Amino acid sequence: MESIVTTEPTSKDTGRDRPSHPDPGPRGNIGWIVAGALATGLVAAVLLVVAPFIPAEERAVTGAVLCGFALGWAMLAVGSVWFTDQPQRWAAAPALFMGVGGLLLVSFGAPVDQVLDWVWPPAMLALAVWMIVCVHRQLHSRGGRWLLYPVIVMLALASIGGGYQTLGEAADANAYPMPGQLVEVGGHRLHLSCTGSGTPTVVLEPGAGEMSSNLGWIAPAVARNTRVCVYDRAGRGWSEPADTAQDGAQIATDLHRLLQRGHVPGPYVLAGHSFGGLYVLTFAARYPDEVAGMVLVDSTAPASAANAGAASPGHGGSSNGMSRVSALVSTAARLGLGRLYARFAFGSLPPRSRDEVRASVATPSTLRSTIDEYVQATASSEQAAALRDFAGKPLIVLTAGSGHDAAWSAAQNRMATLSTNSVHRIIAGATHEDLIVNKEDAAATTQAILDVVASVRSPRRLVS
Repeated sequence: MESIVTTEPTSKDTGRDRPSHPDPGPRGNIGWIVAGALATGLVAAVLLVVAPFIPAEERAVTGAVLCGFALGWAMLAVGSVWFTDQPQRWAAAPALFMGVGGLLLVSFGAPVDQVLDWVWPPAMLALAVWMIVCVHRQLHSRGGRWLLYPVIVMLALASIGGGYQTLGEAADANAYPMPGQLVEVGGHRLHLSCTGSGTPTVVLEPGAGEMSSNLGWIAPAVARNTRVCVYDRAGRGWSEPADTAQDGAQIATDLHRLLQRGHVPGPYVLAGHSFGGLYVLTFAARYPDEVAGMVLVDSTAPASAANAGAASPGHGGSSNGMSRVSALVSTAARLGLGRLYARFAFGSLPPRSRDEVRASVATPSTLRSTIDEYVQATASSEQAAALRDFAGKPLIVLTAGSGHDAAWSAAQNRMATLSTNSVHRIIAGATHEDLIVNKEDAAATTQAILDVVASVRSPRRLVS
């Protein structure tokens, strides 16, 4: 009699009969791979920005950031293939795109910059859409998706902003051709525009972050009575950026070269608004024989006489670190953020001047030069204090009647004592910026300039 032996299937045998399942362990690691790759890209971008072999220039710093992010995407592609069962090979595409673009910017800068401005926005937008599709199909980790989707959406928004900026700059270049001329002043060229006729020539110095078109109410009015020149400091308006630190001494030196090489003979009546007041004070201290009169329009006060000529700790020019921060922040203008702000600003200027200012404010160069200007504020203030005696030359100090404290008013009074032929006028109700952009208050600025011109022409004391 045969016995029938039955055996229970072992777990090993059962596994052969059932569909196999991948080890859930590696699949669970993909979220950490995504987080680690994104963190790696961010850390690499920061380290490259401060790396000494990366020039402290806006294009190079932008390229360094792109190279850092490229490393993060490469880590995602490689790490997901090696350590998980959900390979994200698509991440090699943004790694290659950002890496190549970053290396080109770091290596070549300006020569490839204009080309990349037209190429990267549509390419990045198409890449972002494709990346979202790939993540949806290939990444099964909810945490990984929640990490990647916002990053990819930000890339898409950046590409839209970049396209908006590039198209806007091209349109502005056609709509607002440069008046006047570009003059070489040593390594870069500055924009100079002179109108009107007669002597003395008035030279207008705009305030911090501003350009020649900010003086759109004042320059034409002064030109009806004498020759007036407006210009743009380095990196502003139609002027080229400069490689040297732009403190008050350098600005005064560049302005002197600009007037000499632009064939604008002195002596001059200088009028400076806000920070522009520091620059005309420094110019008058360095070239006293070429300055016949001066108007300080709600000017920033120079350092006290006790500190004049003594360098403040750590001021000696823009530090390398601050230059890198400035370059990094200025990249925001490449994404159209400055253009969005400009659309709602400067509405009180004449339409043409308003639009020219808006076009300038929207550029990375203006943002970078404005940040650098504030970095140099301490040096500029101390250099302006070198002018301690304007003798009997006509000087008018204009002060906005609204928005200032007692310390500001006291500083304005002190500046009026620089000359024995000076008056201090307070424009009731006007704010700091109104003296330039508001038509009625700008008329008071114009009148002060013309009063100084008249005093130079037929020597007489100014009257309040």
